[in-house]
This record gives sequence, structure tokens and C-alpha cells, in this order.
Amino acid sequence: MSYLGNEGYGIVMASIGVILTVTRVFDGLIDPFLALMIDKVNTKFGKLRLFMTIGWVIRSIAMYMLFVWCSGRGFGVVYFVILYSIYIIGSSIFDIAGNMIKPVMTNDPKQRPMIEVWGTVYSYLIPTILTLVTTIVLLPRFGNQYTTEMLSTTALIYILISLVFTILCFLGISDADKPENFIGTAATSEENNVSVRDMFALFKRNKPFQMYIISSVSAKLGQQTASQAIITTMLFGILIGNIQLGSILSAVSILPAIVFSIVGAKYSGKFGNKATVVTWTVISIVISVISVIYMAIIDTRLISQSRGYMIVFFALLILLNGAKMCVTVANGAMRSDVIDYELDASGKFVPAVITATYNFIDQFITSLGSTIAAAGVSVIGYATVAPQPTDELNPSIKWMTLFLYYGVPVLGWLVGLVAMKYYKLSKEEMVEVQRRIADKKEAILEQEGADS
Repeated sequence: MSYLGNEGYGIVMASIGVILTVTRVFDGLIDPFLALMIDKVNTKFGKLRLFMTIGWVIRSIAMYMLFVWCSGRGFGVVYFVILYSIYIIGSSIFDIAGNMIKPVMTNDPKQRPMIEVWGTVYSYLIPTILTLVTTIVLLPRFGNQYTTEMLSTTALIYILISLVFTILCFLGISDADKPENFIGTAATSEENNVSVRDMFALFKRNKPFQMYIISSVSAKLGQQTASQAIITTMLFGILIGNIQLGSILSAVSILPAIVFSIVGAKYSGKFGNKATVVTWTVISIVISVISVIYMAIIDTRLISQSRGYMIVFFALLILLNGAKMCVTVANGAMRSDVIDYELDASGKFVPAVITATYNFIDQFITSLGSTIAAAGVSVIGYATVAPQPTDELNPSIKWMTLFLYYGVPVLGWLVGLVAMKYYKLSKEEMVEVQRRIADKKEAILEQEGADS
């Protein structure tokens, strides 16, 4: 979106950062209301596939209009904001329903981390493959420049691919997307209804949810900043001097990270999600600090020219991606724990509301990622144009890139470690939560049987 706004709609980089921040806050604001709607609907065909279909159609049409119909044709900031807002609405509907899949599929504390593994592998591997297609196949055809034509071609490819994977998702969740999987443990349907008041009460009384949000969102803000296209372009295109090589290294490093994710899931199954987040967050911080020191003392252009320098950089990249993968796996499973904790405490099964409440805060905070990135590059001379892989390297670019790519995530992880000190859902506590939920559901079924 940063490159699209600059190239396709003539918006300066500093303004794009503000626009992306405001629209991401808008995303968070609408999530709770969409979630209330989704949690209230429970058709005989389920709900996940219905809302995911609605969301996919809206956002795909908006993406086509953003990247193809209107881009490069003289439309300005107003059109960009309107179309991007429509895209956000569709994405929110799709993502809220999609995020309900994991807690609905199983409540087994050993299975949840493994489900998170494959979800995380998918969310890393597929974008990595598409990044390779973009940077190695498409980008060279347009002179290694993010032009409007290059972005339009990429968008069309992505829309078709997303359709294929959405269909595959529907096939996979057909058994879980049933009405009986969306009921709570409250005795009456009236008690099971969810309101806006429930959302505020949820955040106010549920301390594990509060600590989970602080830990997860702070870590995500750092990674959101580091993953901005303008930052990865600066790291691999300008610092290393070969954006294609950078994309290949990033892609190859994902494969070992998959192994790490399985290790992280096994660790979560044995010691719990809280212990996993703490352990692998500390490891991520240590590796990031070592990476900054290494990049600071060498000529980074040698990474693409010398096998020895490349091996060290690649090894650090593998270890960092692997550690972050373990944190991501545990964080995803932790949200399912929070959902079950709320079910035990209030009797209401509200995965969409918890997801949307999380998303509201997440979108509001992590929206600053694009602002931080845009502000950072503006300080070093990219106020009106975006960084391109062909730009010359200078010290200000090097230090700003290292700060945004490594330093900001470290700050987020430090905040998360403090939050985990007050998060009480250990492995032992979750065993008790699941036992109480099972007892309550069994009592309701027995009562219904006696009444009939």
C-alpha cells in the first residue's frame, strides 16, 4: 500500500504513513461491531464459510479497483482512502471469521499448538513464496522498480491465488463449521447472547486477556514495523545490494523456521504457552542484538559478494526467524486459552468478540508500524519518494534500517516480557479450566435430558 499510494495515487511518503495509520485504526474500530454480528448469527449451515465468502468478495473487488482500475489514472488521496477503507471492511469480516477456526476445531491443549504450527507455517510460507514470485519474476520485468504496472500485475495474481486457498480452506473446515460448535455453557440462550457491554466487561475483568494483548501487540508492533516493504527494500536492496538475493535468503530461512515451529509447539505442549513465549522471546532479543552488532561492524555489501559473510548473515536470519516462529505459535495458541478462560468465567463462548476486541487494540497500536517506518525513512531523506532497490547506500540509511528492522522489535519484546510476569494461565491452570468447562457442559446436557 505504501508503494501503491506513492506510485499510483501521487501521495507523498509521509502522508501515506499517516493514512495507513488512520485506516488501520478504522479497521480496529469496526471489528467489534462486525464481531457482535458474527457471534449472533448461527445458521444451520454454520457461520465461518458464510462470512468468509462475504469478506473475500468485498476485499477482492476493492483490491482490483485499487490496483487496476484507478491506479495511475489521476485519482488522488480521496479515492485511495475510500477504496482502501472498503478493502479493510472486507478483510475484517474475512479475518474475524477465519480466526475463529482454531478454537472451534479443538480445545486439546496439546493439539492447539500443533494446529498453530501449521497455521503459522502457512502464513509464513505462502507469503514468502509470493514474495519470491514478486521480486525474482515480476520485479525484474519492470526494471526493478515498483511501478503502477508492476503493482497491478501483482494484485491480479494475488486475487486469483487467494480464491484458490479460500476454497481449500472451506473444504478443510466443513466438519467444524456446524451450529453446535458455537454454543456456550450458560443455561439459557438469553445468557448466551453477546452485547457491547460484554465486550467492555470482558476487557475489564479478564486480566489474562489484558496481559496477552500487551505481550502480543507489543511484539507485533515491532514486527509490523520491520516487515514494511520500504524497510525490507532498504535492508536487502540497499544495505546488501541485491534484493533478489535477499528474497531468496528470506525464503530459504523459512524452511528451518518450520522445524523451529514444531519444536516450539512441542515445547508449548510440555510447558505451556506462557513459558514458551517467555523463553523464545528472550532468545529472539539475544539474536537480534548479535545481528545488529554484526551488521554494524562489517561492510554490508560484502554479504552478497562473500560466501563467509553471507553464511553468518544467513545463520543469524535462520535463528531469528525460528525464534520468532516459536513466539508466534505460542501467541496464537494463547488466544485460544483466553477464549476458554472466558467461557469458564462467564459461560459465554465468544471467540469472535475476543478476536475483535484484540483486533481493535491490535489495529490501533500496530497501525503505528507504518507510521514509524514512514517517519523513519522520511528523516533520512525519503519524505516525498519511496526507497528503491537501486538507491545508493549511506550511513544514515544503514543505521535507520538496523534500528527499524532489529531495534524496534526488541523494544516490543521487552514490553511483552514484563506483561508475561502477570499472565496467570500456565499449563496447570489451563488443565483446570478445561476440566471445569467439561463439567459445566455435561451438567447442561444432563439437565436438558431430564427436562425432555
